[in-house]
Amino acid sequence: MNMDFERKLAIPMEVKEMYPLGKELSDIVKKRAIELKKIFSSKDDRLVLIIGPCSADNEDSVIDYISRLRKVQDKVEDKIFIVPRIYTNKPRTTGSGYKGMLHQPDPNEKPDMFKGIVAIRSLHMRALKETGFSCADEMLYPENHRYLDDLLAYVAVGARSVENQQHRLVASGLEIPVGMKNPTGGDLSVMMNSIYAAQHKHTFLYRGWEVHSQSNPYAHAILRGYMNKHAQSMPNYHYEDLIHLCSLYEENDYQNPAVIIDTNHSNSNKNPFEQVRIAKEVMSSRKFNPAIKKLVKGFMIESYIEDGAQKIGEGVYGKSITDPCLGWEKTERLIYDLAQLV
Repeated sequence: MNMDFERKLAIPMEVKEMYPLGKELSDIVKKRAIELKKIFSSKDDRLVLIIGPCSADNEDSVIDYISRLRKVQDKVEDKIFIVPRIYTNKPRTTGSGYKGMLHQPDPNEKPDMFKGIVAIRSLHMRALKETGFSCADEMLYPENHRYLDDLLAYVAVGARSVENQQHRLVASGLEIPVGMKNPTGGDLSVMMNSIYAAQHKHTFLYRGWEVHSQSNPYAHAILRGYMNKHAQSMPNYHYEDLIHLCSLYEENDYQNPAVIIDTNHSNSNKNPFEQVRIAKEVMSSRKFNPAIKKLVKGFMIESYIEDGAQKIGEGVYGKSITDPCLGWEKTERLIYDLAQLV
């Protein structure tokens, strides 16, 4: 095997013993999970906002951003349920570039996987302690999920992972809502098959164990746009796209049909400022058609303190080092606008 095995890392149980959650924080996580499940099962008509930086690159600026969200959440809590994004793994199309805090707790230093495991758990715990938010993360590596599984409110399976068997089966064993993105090529049947798989029971191999998942009725779609054969970004959030998704859900035995609209990526052609217009267009579609209103549970928005993006090493506080994000002032205004449109 052409790999160097540097060291054996602590298993999730050992890391949780080093950094325990405690009953008070655990109760907050459980309470928020119950609230979020009610939204995805249409027992609560609040709008979900999964919102935050493209990738969590700096603990202090991420906590600063989430603390600002806390103040806004308190003002719109009857209309909007906010789940901050703390994305600690960054998928890379070519394999090169910054792979997230799990790999590099400090983007300017070399990878250190154990420091990364500690850093991502510490960041999620700090957000929970200081703001009362259990947050969202992407399940890029299914085998790593248990380092954070007692902390999270929401999990996303990315466009490049959604067809993977292990992601689907592990999602079927989670007790929180899991969003399945459409693949980069746009084939919605891939996403729908992934949702179907996650909503059923399975027996499979996980972390050296034979495990039996109990199914996840809260697995759902995320529409993030796609690339056509000419490598051009194509949106899939328009009215006709949402009607089509309604019909796909009706074709099979799905529980709790739902979709989150990812307003960035191929839907915006990675122009973060388009996210405002996209969210408002979808809200208009919800208002026009009751079936779409029931289906569309909310949005995934890439947002940070400063507009845009920067290169690693530039050192601008609160500015993304991966995909460009919507800055705080525009984000705050958007949240208040959406609350008026719910």
